[in-house]
Amino acid sequence: MKKVYSRPKSLKRNHFHYCPGCGHSIIHRVMTELIDEMDLQDKAIGIPPPGCSVFAYHYFDVDMAESAHGRGAAVATGIKRAYPEAIVFTYQGDGDLAAIGTAETIHAANRGEKITAIFINNAVYGMTGGQMAPTTLSDQKTTTTPYGRDVKLEGYPIRMSEILALLKGAVYIERTAVNSPTNIRRTKKAIRKAFQSQIDNLGFSLVEILSPCPTNWRMNPLESWQWIDKEMTREFPLGVIKDITGEKNAD
Repeated sequence: MKKVYSRPKSLKRNHFHYCPGCGHSIIHRVMTELIDEMDLQDKAIGIPPPGCSVFAYHYFDVDMAESAHGRGAAVATGIKRAYPEAIVFTYQGDGDLAAIGTAETIHAANRGEKITAIFINNAVYGMTGGQMAPTTLSDQKTTTTPYGRDVKLEGYPIRMSEILALLKGAVYIERTAVNSPTNIRRTKKAIRKAFQSQIDNLGFSLVEILSPCPTNWRMNPLESWQWIDKEMTREFPLGVIKDITGEKNAD
């Protein structure tokens, strides 16, 4: 019998601690497939943050360096500058990248740091109990907005990808999702391109991934996948937001 599917070499044999239906496990699988396919296992260095993915080093069989909350881009910058041959990526949630880490992320992108950010957007603070995040949708109920996010009080959801796309140092930014086989394939393609832009020494790249959080959304996994299509993509439309990698290669 022909074997057509197997565990990636760079994915450790540990049980995921994530909730049933969580998108992190899917993204971990996709990323480790790419690390194998692109022969990056001995070159990759990941920067996981505090949050649901704090134990990412239990799953990725590559070098990992934990950062303080929000400081992923700063830590990645230091590692990449000290070891430019490495392929350095941050793996950050919306509370990490779009709240406490806003300054580090924006300035790393503006400087054109040759790192890759994997930005997981599930519209809530996942690990700490489902509080409102910068990406929480208008009228979305969370533990800290039980009647729904009131934009007059809490402001609007932040579109970090669109903000970063305005910066000259950012060369590739795309928003994808992992709520269907088609979107999972698109996510893998986007991360491949982000890694390749770093291999080509072009500048800052980011892939924002809309990811289900059934536990904090108070939904079953199927409902959470449908909610991404019905609600999240209206605020955070999928697609390539910026791609000047061709122009940079031409230079």
